[in-house]
Amino acid sequence: MERIFKLQNLNCANCASVIETKLNQLESVSAATFTLGTQQLRITSSIEDTDMLRDQIQAVCDATEDGVVVVPFVRAPKKAQQVEDDHEHNSSLAGIIIGAIVIVVAEFTNWVPEQYMTPLLIVTFVVLGWRIVWAAIKNFMKGKLFDENFLMSVATIGALIIGEYVEAVWVMLFFQMGIYFEERATERSRNAVMDAVDLRPEEVRLIVCDGSVQVVNPEDVQVGSHIEIRPGDRIPLDGRIVEGTTRIDTAAVTGEPVPVSATVGTEVMSGCINVDGRIVLEVTHELKDSMVMRILDAVEHAAASKPKIDRFITRFSRVYTPIVVALAIIVAVVPPLFTGEWQYWIYTALTFLVVSCPCALVLSVPLAFFSGIGAGSKQGILFKGGKAIEAMSRVKAIAFDKTGTITTGTFNVQTVEVAGTYTDNEVLQYAATLEAGSTHPIAMSIVEEVQRRGVEFNTAKDVKEISGHGMVGIVEGHTVLVGNGRLLETEHVTVPTIEHVYGSEVFVAIDGQYVGRIVIADAVKEDSKEAIRRMNGKGYHTVMLTGDVASSANHIAQEVGIQGVRAELLPQDKLEVVQSLRNDYGSVMFVGDGINDAPVLTGADVGGAMGSGADSAIEAADVVYMNSNLDSVWRSLSIAERTLSIAWQNIFFAIAVKIIVMVAGVFGFANMWVAVFADTGVSILCIFNSVRIFYSK
Repeated sequence: MERIFKLQNLNCANCASVIETKLNQLESVSAATFTLGTQQLRITSSIEDTDMLRDQIQAVCDATEDGVVVVPFVRAPKKAQQVEDDHEHNSSLAGIIIGAIVIVVAEFTNWVPEQYMTPLLIVTFVVLGWRIVWAAIKNFMKGKLFDENFLMSVATIGALIIGEYVEAVWVMLFFQMGIYFEERATERSRNAVMDAVDLRPEEVRLIVCDGSVQVVNPEDVQVGSHIEIRPGDRIPLDGRIVEGTTRIDTAAVTGEPVPVSATVGTEVMSGCINVDGRIVLEVTHELKDSMVMRILDAVEHAAASKPKIDRFITRFSRVYTPIVVALAIIVAVVPPLFTGEWQYWIYTALTFLVVSCPCALVLSVPLAFFSGIGAGSKQGILFKGGKAIEAMSRVKAIAFDKTGTITTGTFNVQTVEVAGTYTDNEVLQYAATLEAGSTHPIAMSIVEEVQRRGVEFNTAKDVKEISGHGMVGIVEGHTVLVGNGRLLETEHVTVPTIEHVYGSEVFVAIDGQYVGRIVIADAVKEDSKEAIRRMNGKGYHTVMLTGDVASSANHIAQEVGIQGVRAELLPQDKLEVVQSLRNDYGSVMFVGDGINDAPVLTGADVGGAMGSGADSAIEAADVVYMNSNLDSVWRSLSIAERTLSIAWQNIFFAIAVKIIVMVAGVFGFANMWVAVFADTGVSILCIFNSVRIFYSK
């Protein structure tokens, strides 16, 4: 059974990694994942008693990091979501300011007599670092020797012992400043992403029995209630328009920048913005089932799915710190045996201890993926975890279903060709009269075209459906045939030689004479051609997999620029083709929307589903495209590529800076101040680099 807890006050990425590892080692726990971006712990345990499980988690946290509080996760109202402990931040900032003033006065003025300088510096060190040293003592009692507090305490107290008082105070000051700004930067980055994906309403304007409007909590609104949406308001709950006409900006949900028209009967999603007029909605889903909650839940679940690179850097950090500490001990002991310069080499070893903290490494990777997930959701792309982003970055070939993916999935009348004295409206009228009772997509498209043109229906008698051929009936005393070429051939109706065109052909005959044909086709989505062009230009191999006939498939592929076509495939055939593509090109992504696409979506290296598709396809996919456009596929590939690139940038930058500082320290070119930059300074830069993904276009 999976339960979710919130680990309050846990901002140290390395400590979070240690806690997660310890929890996964418990016999009662089968899986535990902590997400720094949301501060959520998702844990699957055999312990049924929630309080008992929480106590066990709390014990692990207490043994790792002081001040962490484990509470069951309850999603607070949006306006109360990001309440910070201002007292803690202000007290930390006050200590930093006091320490900075004292050290500047002592270092750069003659106001302090020389005999008071050393006591003043020691007092300043205590003011700045007592929390760090106290945490280090408690960690030492727990056997934690590689905690950043312990390492920093050893380094700065070591500096005091060898007489580097000013150095010790400066280093502690810079370390405290780095920690303060690192935590603030992490909070702001986390809040920026969550603000963008948390579209929950703070209030709802409920229309009551007497017609007046009451402002209520969104959780209190029931299905069937009527709510008022004013121009400029964000739609709070999913619903159906029952009054008013407007345009809806869906960009926050689907990423689609162009507002769409909406009138009475239109279904609208929560999270979208009412652009123009006042409307009244009949609520169709409670808040917990509305689109805003589905998006928020999807992002939180996605953030908990960690990619391989994240797990790799966590394992690497556990090896990195002991190695650097061992090097520090060697530097402190071995060179002085030959040179006799104990103070120099001990000071150099202390810089190693400062550099040995792995926080920059452990923090930068998950934050990069969290920003990538947020960037996708902001554009209507729901990644189902860091694993999906990582897998997508390795894609070499992309296979597309045709209907509903490359095309709109809706059939429309393209042309009406007539013969003899009949007009196109008359041909449509006779055809629609027979097809009016059919639920076949082609029949429905003919009926819709007649309705669009405002042509009235006639009355049909003795209507018969000939399976696989078409319809036969009597209209105004005339025998009418509507169907494919085989129907007319069976009824001995001569069809003149005409050029075959793309789409489905519906022939119409009256009293044994051919009078025309209606060409119906599934239109290509407006963005498909440009999206495919970009993918081809980037080096992806694109191919269409469809159950449609080869002629139609080839026509669509040629129109949009797809490189390969596999037509007349059964669902199981598509899976075999994906395996063949994998052997030829490498990692394969499949994009589809139908019920029959679920097996191949699961079998591909990455499965992408259109948000307008079947629930089974959406469930099986690794990424969901809310606006159902191919442009979103291209954008998701770009986000994945940038996310992996920035994650590796952070890793290489953090490791490179630390190595450079250690080498420079050995040769006397780097002091402990520079080492502090290599620790907290690099962490802050990696945070800023990570959130670039979220703000990039």
